[in-house]
Amino acid sequence: MARVLVIASFTPSLINFRGALLRRFLELGHEALTCSPEPDSEAVAELAGMGIRHIAFPMRRAGMNPIDDLRTLSALRAIMRRERPDHVLAYTIKPVIYGCLAASKERIPHAHALVTGLGTTFQGNSPGRRLLTAVVSRLYRSALTTCENVFFQNQDDRELFVERGLVDPGKVTLVHGSGIDLQHFAQVPLAEVLQPRFLLIARLIREKGIAVYAEAARKVKAEFPDAVFRVVGYFESHPTAIRREEMQAWCEQGILEYLGPSKDVRGPLSKATVYCLPTYYREGVPRSILEALAVGRPIITTDSPGCRDTVVPGENGYLVPVRDADALASAMLELCRNPGRIRAMGKRSRRLAESRFDVSQVNECLTSTMGL
Repeated sequence: MARVLVIASFTPSLINFRGALLRRFLELGHEALTCSPEPDSEAVAELAGMGIRHIAFPMRRAGMNPIDDLRTLSALRAIMRRERPDHVLAYTIKPVIYGCLAASKERIPHAHALVTGLGTTFQGNSPGRRLLTAVVSRLYRSALTTCENVFFQNQDDRELFVERGLVDPGKVTLVHGSGIDLQHFAQVPLAEVLQPRFLLIARLIREKGIAVYAEAARKVKAEFPDAVFRVVGYFESHPTAIRREEMQAWCEQGILEYLGPSKDVRGPLSKATVYCLPTYYREGVPRSILEALAVGRPIITTDSPGCRDTVVPGENGYLVPVRDADALASAMLELCRNPGRIRAMGKRSRRLAESRFDVSQVNECLTSTMGL
């Protein structure tokens, strides 16, 4: 039996994104521990119900402050020194960097990194952005050198890291996103009469394309005034957060319907006819798209890393350029004018989820590669 420590940056993600993997560790006879900052009481209680301990540690999710980040590294070292895990699996940027560095310092036998997307770190060409990219690249290189395995969720991120010399290609394994539970997210038949109902589920930050979605909705409503454009997500404390007043204005103008956050997105997905994610954030493979695929909905998303892995253009949806409201509106209008395509595309989305994104297949790849 091995003791496996999983390190996250957001506590609910341990249930929503890694719950099936944690259960698989237990099924294989291993002990699972979890670490994350800002513990969410419901998520911690659910982990406890699974027989999994949770340990909180200090970490700022956004920004880089050397003092704060050294405090994070020190806390993770102390946890590992006390718990002595056999394996450490870290995902998202700061847990990967500081979790893997801590594992090396504490001589943990097996450290594994899961790169679940790059956010905005490698985007932009301003002097400040170039400096940030250089600093983060150096940290990634130092951390990943100490890892036994480095998992990527899309080919674009893998190629970027290999080309920049941030990772030894011999350590790299590609997995199809986080995977999706095809029983929990069962296929939901579409209604007989298809009113255009679009849905976006995301953190309410600008890089997720919220404003682009609103502008495209405005254009579509000029031709199809009954089309519905819904948004599900949390408001965030983030430098590029969508402000509540901004969302309220879109709703008052009749452009969007804001449904608030949701702990179970199957309800909103079942009522939607098309799923949209016009993100220009560097995703791994967006979880919300996997959920929409499984439920059986066409996808309109950007031709960008991670997103393009979820769409066969013209078969189960459309890919559009980033930050292009006109192109997004054009794709939406194509389905509004041809509702018969929605049903066929939705069926192909479900088949894609079954063939490529089944969570059991993803987790088998992870556990076998980790030697568990």
